[in-house]
Parts: sequence; structure tokens; C-alpha cells
Amino acid sequence: MLSGDTSVADAPHVARGRLATARSIGWLGQTVASLCWITSVFVYGISSAGDWLQLAAASSWLTANVATLLDADG
Repeated sequence: MLSGDTSVADAPHVARGRLATARSIGWLGQTVASLCWITSVFVYGISSAGDWLQLAAASSWLTANVATLLDADG
């Protein structure tokens, strides 16, 4: 029996959309860059307000990339 709920039928499209987004060069490049930026802050140490701002900026960039992935709908 068919129901009016299309969320189950749309689930494969959402998964493919997210997978396609995650495999895109732009998304991968930005995500790797933000992770490297976060890592560098910890490698060089957090000793000033500027370091905290760098960490906040890199973390915001990574958060935006993850949000883009979660919002991808194929």
C-alpha cells in the first residue's frame, strides 16, 4: 500500500546529493583547508587573542562546510 509520505522515497536522492557534495573538489578543498588551519593553531599554540580569533574563523569555516553537506538535497 502506498502512503502520501514521500520522505522515504526521497531518502536516496538526499544521500546521493550529500555524497556528490562531499566528493566535489570545492567542498573537499575547503574542508581540508579549514582542518589544516585548525591544526596549525594548535601546533603553534594559542598564546594571544589573535590565535583565538584564528581558531574561531577556522572553526566557523568548517561548520559552514558541514552545514552545506547536511543541507545538500540532490
